[in-house]
Amino acid sequence: MLSDAHRAIVKSTVPLLESGGEALTTHFYKMLMRDYPQVIPYFNKAHQGSGDQQRALANGVLMYARHIDQLEQLGGLVSTIVNKHVALQILPEHYPMVGDCLLRAIREVLGAEIATDQVIDAWGAAYGQLADILIGAEEGIYSAKETADGGWRGMRKFVVVRRVDESDEITSFYFAPEDGKAILAFQPGQYIGLRVDIDGEEMRRQYSLSAAPNSKMYRISVKREPNGKVSNYLHDHMTVGKSIDLMPPSGEFTLTASDKPLVLISGGVGITPMLAMLDAALPTKRPVVFIHAARHGGVHAFGKKIADLAQEHPQLQHYICYEQPREQDPAPHATGYLDRDKLGSWLPASMDVDAYFVGPKSFMKAIKRHLSDLGVPAAQSRYEFFGPASSLD
Repeated sequence: MLSDAHRAIVKSTVPLLESGGEALTTHFYKMLMRDYPQVIPYFNKAHQGSGDQQRALANGVLMYARHIDQLEQLGGLVSTIVNKHVALQILPEHYPMVGDCLLRAIREVLGAEIATDQVIDAWGAAYGQLADILIGAEEGIYSAKETADGGWRGMRKFVVVRRVDESDEITSFYFAPEDGKAILAFQPGQYIGLRVDIDGEEMRRQYSLSAAPNSKMYRISVKREPNGKVSNYLHDHMTVGKSIDLMPPSGEFTLTASDKPLVLISGGVGITPMLAMLDAALPTKRPVVFIHAARHGGVHAFGKKIADLAQEHPQLQHYICYEQPREQDPAPHATGYLDRDKLGSWLPASMDVDAYFVGPKSFMKAIKRHLSDLGVPAAQSRYEFFGPASSLD
């Protein structure tokens, strides 16, 4: 039970977490992978290697400690964590493993003089409270998805029924359920989790659903990453007829119903969730501005699809920016980086819009700043990370 004394002790550790949180979480992950190898499939080694995972956890631990007595101040952080966990099928039995390593990491990194028995006891109670919150929220989602039309819990076998090369780097995979039954509906912008076995090693990943919901199949569009084990496996081995385990759709980065003009901004493979949003928005007749940035035409996926939709739907305007266009590329609307002036010239006259953007982190940092400078309200500027969440400020 988390007491007032526990809360006070946890809050007293905030300065230590501000200065040494990343060192603590780095040590924590080393312990977790070493002592509980059964959790390894749930983590992307690339994110571990880049430090993104450690920084994301350090920020989460810090935010929790800061607001331990006012959890409502955490905002959407808890919901983001819950949705990521659901997409990977994190279960109650995983939480004691994490708690064990977290408390040991606190003791070993901070040292016995600082991480006293009282501090460890307080953090143990704090972690227990957080685990209970997450387990309860996740079970609620698992249960709802299991009982919904076309829903399921855990893994479900799907078969690749089609694959399409969308660019030099991106391939779309269409999955239909092996049992031939209906599938769970999803909200445009959500992602789906999958499980693959590569050379005897289980791996789990999440990919945005890149087409409008239907009752027959899901589509993901995957970029081949140079060192991406799962993305390369999908490109090289996931042929038509192959089966794969999928987990139910999840995610909170979804298209909100509104009559405001919709602005969809993507960089590279960040176009994937925007496609499902666009498909859902066009029948509503709301004005849509679709802006996409890519290195050049060879890696620009779905360009023809967007152009064709713009011909069919007068309310859709679309703009393309190539960083370094090739000689054979059709002329884009702009070249170089997508800066504030370019963006401002393409947005509606009124900045009272709903803006959604996804892409590489540096791209999203710039877009967030540009939208703010142009006057788009912060509450109407929405984004999601493909990897671990971090700050764009």
